[in-house]
Amino acid sequence: MFKFSWLTKKQSFPGGLKLAGHKQVTQIIEPALPKELIYPLFLAADRYAKPCVNVGDTVLKGQIIATADSLLATPIHATSSGTIVAIEKRPIAHPSGLSDSCIILQTDELDEALPTEPCIAYTEQNRDFLRHKIQQSGIVGLGGAAFPTAKKLQPSQAIHTLIINAAECEPYISCDEILMIESAPEIIQGALIIQYILQAEHCIIAIEDSKPEAYSALLSATESNQLQIKQVPSIYPTGGEKQLIQVISGVQIPVKNLPSEYGYICQNVATAYAVYQAINLGLPLTERIITLTGDGIKQNQNLRARIGTPVKDLVAACQGYTPQAEQLIMGGPMMGIALASDDIAVIKASNCLLINQVNKPISQACIRCGDCADVCPSELLPQQLYWYSHTQQWDNCSDYQLADCIECGCCDVICPSKIPLVQAFRVAKAEIQQQQKQSASAALAKKRFDNHQQRLQRIEQEKLVKQDKRKAAIEKMKAAAAKRKLS
Repeated sequence: MFKFSWLTKKQSFPGGLKLAGHKQVTQIIEPALPKELIYPLFLAADRYAKPCVNVGDTVLKGQIIATADSLLATPIHATSSGTIVAIEKRPIAHPSGLSDSCIILQTDELDEALPTEPCIAYTEQNRDFLRHKIQQSGIVGLGGAAFPTAKKLQPSQAIHTLIINAAECEPYISCDEILMIESAPEIIQGALIIQYILQAEHCIIAIEDSKPEAYSALLSATESNQLQIKQVPSIYPTGGEKQLIQVISGVQIPVKNLPSEYGYICQNVATAYAVYQAINLGLPLTERIITLTGDGIKQNQNLRARIGTPVKDLVAACQGYTPQAEQLIMGGPMMGIALASDDIAVIKASNCLLINQVNKPISQACIRCGDCADVCPSELLPQQLYWYSHTQQWDNCSDYQLADCIECGCCDVICPSKIPLVQAFRVAKAEIQQQQKQSASAALAKKRFDNHQQRLQRIEQEKLVKQDKRKAAIEKMKAAAAKRKLS
């Protein structure tokens, strides 16, 4: 699907690959308003939004239609005006291809929006207020992880450096690059807002050295001495949070620690733009830039897509499929997930739709070459992890730090035997997580059983004590009666 080469120069993090970009940086176009918008209530593992609308309700663009009750979740906003026609199960963007509850909005073609509440003088506002506004605007990390931004902006430790991640290192994806070219001043403003909330001394925008036009646009828009634009090598996966921190600072964050524990926080460049819109313009997150690309689509394009738009509508805006369209991937070729249907709606984490021919080479037996370990940025042993996952030795998978795998796909690309290593690791992670849930459920059931038994024992003991007291009282009465009879 794409070419790679071994690195020929020293880099600041272990492993990694130099990948062919396959990027077509097109101008952003506005697709037609979809007739139907689909909003999955599933946000992440064990986290759901709760509908606050009913079938038949009319809503406006920007209106909250599903609420979240914690900082680990975000509300969902209507991305156009119209009528709620159903709350039902639909296929969603998920590796397993499952269906889940979704709110279905039929648009009315009016695209009427709620009034906005801008906050231009953000430095005069309380930082908790700004965090709350970001949370209520539904903003999440737009680089793919979709972690709630407001939660990330509330670290327990002091932050000295904010890094705006503009690397966009995965092949084919160019949505961040065109956003930087067209909206650099807004991105800079969003970065400064985030820096103010964190009270960070330093703010660095890290951009790959293969994006000269975007780099120039950011430099031209930068006026603050507190903000630096820094170029980094075009090495995959430089865009990984911990890898980027190591490239910028030389600090290696241990796999089991968070960057915030070392005074660093990373935010995606598109997230900074969304923060600008939420604070300066009062706009919630209702749309994002998404790249449609690959040999399977007639016109490669960057689109300003509304959250909830069915994939098929975006494909139609790019003149449809070509005969090479055999596989639909949400995300890039390295870390994306295959979609079973183009009826699935784009979500906040959707940065790319890649349509290509199916590329499934025949796997062969592992030859123990060790190439996968050489390119692993997490310094794991993929061949050993594959053996343990293939033989369902889950405990050994955990012992070999399977949870630290970032699923970057470097081992897949480099493997001469074409073994789908990342897929095996995803399956193993899911199995381990399921076992942990079952163990936790069993432990909870045992605790409840033990508590029930203790309660029964306590009741029985109290009953015996009452019986003894009653028996003693009866004996006392008999003794008193006998004494009276004798007298």
